[in-house]
Amino acid sequence: MNNHYRILIRGKNPSYFLSLLISMHISIYHREDCSSGLILEVDENDYNKIVNIKTSYKVIVLNRYGFLKLRYLYSKYFIFLLGLIFFFGILFLLSHLTFQIEIIHSNHELRSIVYQDLKEFGIEKFHFKVSYEKKEEIVKKILEKETEHIEWLEIEEIGTKYVVHVEERKKNKQEDKCYARSIIAKKDAMILDIEAEEGEVVKKRLDYVKKGDIIISGLIYNKEEIVSKRCARGKVFGEVWYQVNLSIPKHYYEEKVTGKKKSQLEIQFLGSTYNLFSDYKNYQKKSISILKSRILPIQLLYSTYLETEVTDKSYNLKSIDSVAYHLATDKLLNKLSKDDEIISKKILKKYEKDSKIEVEVFFRVKEDITDTLSLRDIDITKENEQEEE
Repeated sequence: MNNHYRILIRGKNPSYFLSLLISMHISIYHREDCSSGLILEVDENDYNKIVNIKTSYKVIVLNRYGFLKLRYLYSKYFIFLLGLIFFFGILFLLSHLTFQIEIIHSNHELRSIVYQDLKEFGIEKFHFKVSYEKKEEIVKKILEKETEHIEWLEIEEIGTKYVVHVEERKKNKQEDKCYARSIIAKKDAMILDIEAEEGEVVKKRLDYVKKGDIIISGLIYNKEEIVSKRCARGKVFGEVWYQVNLSIPKHYYEEKVTGKKKSQLEIQFLGSTYNLFSDYKNYQKKSISILKSRILPIQLLYSTYLETEVTDKSYNLKSIDSVAYHLATDKLLNKLSKDDEIISKKILKKYEKDSKIEVEVFFRVKEDITDTLSLRDIDITKENEQEEE
């Protein structure tokens, strides 16, 4: 019997009252004598019959069980629960509104441009905050729209405030007076492309050059004699070779924060926590108690989650290639500039050593190898005389 009452019968002769109940065919599931009277447990229907008996005996409810208790608590705390729900709703509304947008940059005109773009794409004061995916999409759209003004942009959500970090694109100024120089190789490479604007090209495509070799000369010859020196202009792209060494555990575990952040309300009831809206795998969770009932085992929490992607894999020599290429590429890209391009990659060697797999990855990279060598100190007359000797 789940739904029942535990009652206390108080009067001059509780045993007499009990005999009266038995004569009325009232089912009694438990009986207990105490100094205050007689304790009985009866179901809901029989309880209603008992309280309707006109007698001097007092019927006191000690406890309720099952649905009866839930119904009693609901009726007793209805106003409190209604206020709590209303409070949750207001708090949810306020926590998802944007109350301030701060654009960090000293250029007032640039700040105005960014503010108007944010408003156009959906980020505005006293409007609902956008999702992480939408925020990243807005950043991309602004960068595409303002290619002449903005080099880099980031939107950071801090509570009910958006902080926008922006970097202005520096317009290329006309190069100062270019003194006599030659274009040389910055490192050992095989030439892939030469974009010469001025000067004498002394190397050709697919030539191998070492660091310091002249590719576009600023010395202008007439037959075998230097007639002038100029500022060589141009760019040289070469194929450069890299080897990346990795030591990968056979059992690989990684937790990577995706960048998605969620602050939300939660209810903690009887030691269990219930999410009101969405649930994230949490890398870190910080909770602050906002409201706690002194009567019920319930409290309202404000929690912050950071979503993570967990990689938990085991590798062997056959399955290591894809992860080795991924890790080696990321490691190499940290050394390269954004204009450099990986042409190809190949695993040269892989072997097991203790609890790890050692891998050597070879890369061919198309890279800007342009460097300059000043010719200001070269005396043309002396150079010609030395060549004649």
